[in-house]
Amino acid sequence: MNKTEFKHKVFSLSTHLFPMVSRMLGDGAKAEDAIQEIMIKLWEKRKQIERHPNIKGFVVLTARNHCIDLLRKKGLDYTHYTLEYGLSKSENGLEWLEWKELDAIIRQIINTLPKQQREVILMRDLDGFEFTEIAAATALKIEHVRVLLSRARKQVGLTLEKTYGYARG
Repeated sequence: MNKTEFKHKVFSLSTHLFPMVSRMLGDGAKAEDAIQEIMIKLWEKRKQIERHPNIKGFVVLTARNHCIDLLRKKGLDYTHYTLEYGLSKSENGLEWLEWKELDAIIRQIINTLPKQQREVILMRDLDGFEFTEIAAATALKIEHVRVLLSRARKQVGLTLEKTYGYARG
């Protein structure tokens, strides 16, 4: 794989990786550094990548594993991710406050999910990865990824219903 092929097939995915890496590491600056390190690792493995049937999945898996390694080195728990929904203050301060409260509740609910469900829902709904990419990164079958996502979403919905549904009677 030459420079041009690497740039088009692998390096172009770095913007796609940024949300996941940033979420896992909890800091945008650390995420930028990590993505540079990931791209260097991938460049060194370009011969393997060239023959790999799912390049995108391989890149996502490499990025995920790199972040987990960084967190383990620092002695941090990599199973609880931070979430950032990009909420901005609207003209109505009360509406913004309600969204922040909902954000905190969703954050708590997701952190209580089993590890695989938590990973799948974050990768799919927050990072926007395809099922094939999630399957490759987590070493699960696509059908299992779909089941985990469905269960995670159902649990989040049920818990939100319990939290907000009591006022409806």
